[in-house]
Amino acid sequence: MSFVFSPSPVSSLPIIGSELRFPIRRVFCIGRNYAEHAREMGSSVDKSAPMFFCKPADAVIGDGADVPYPQATSDLHHEVEMVLALGRGGRDLAAEQAEAMIWGYGVGLDLTRRDLQARAKAKGQPWDTAKAFDGSAPVSALCPASHARPDAETRLALTVNGELRQQTALADMVHGVPEILVALSGLFELRPGDLIFTGTPAGVAALQRGDRFHASLDGIAELHGRIV
Repeated sequence: MSFVFSPSPVSSLPIIGSELRFPIRRVFCIGRNYAEHAREMGSSVDKSAPMFFCKPADAVIGDGADVPYPQATSDLHHEVEMVLALGRGGRDLAAEQAEAMIWGYGVGLDLTRRDLQARAKAKGQPWDTAKAFDGSAPVSALCPASHARPDAETRLALTVNGELRQQTALADMVHGVPEILVALSGLFELRPGDLIFTGTPAGVAALQRGDRFHASLDGIAELHGRIV
């Protein structure tokens, strides 16, 4: 097959304990999945209707990388999240099928241009420019599910310049992992290589150039980086 120009390289993430890499197909995100975060943003959670949005695969940045402060904003916010990496696909899944879909776990930041998001909300417009920009999805190396799995008490946390900004136990998620996968598979055909950001707890705040961040999913994965 010939192309008019060379295709972009496949986005991928390293795997803990392996020389292989995980190829990324799509990036899905759920919004308002922690009640306290929804309240701090002036919103409420509709348990019956999970809210999803997407980021492009090439928005993913790996562990240890410098993250460029994005253009067109003066209010970049961090949102720490557990990330699921799928090794199997399907549509219209049942809850009992969900765990078998998960190849591995990571921790990531859903970076958000908050000022652009606020303008979009005020006008009833989509959030794409606020959420799907270049470099908006730093993600750790992935931990295979065969090595370790988080549970309800696993702690998700973010520090910025050594100061704790966000922390929660996964039990505080409004929609659990099976619910997320079931709901997503009713909207999209999920496939191997998909990443799913599972929502952020309260404590989101601004990042500045020069800030160093450390995100952790205890016993599973860690993410380090710097805003430049």
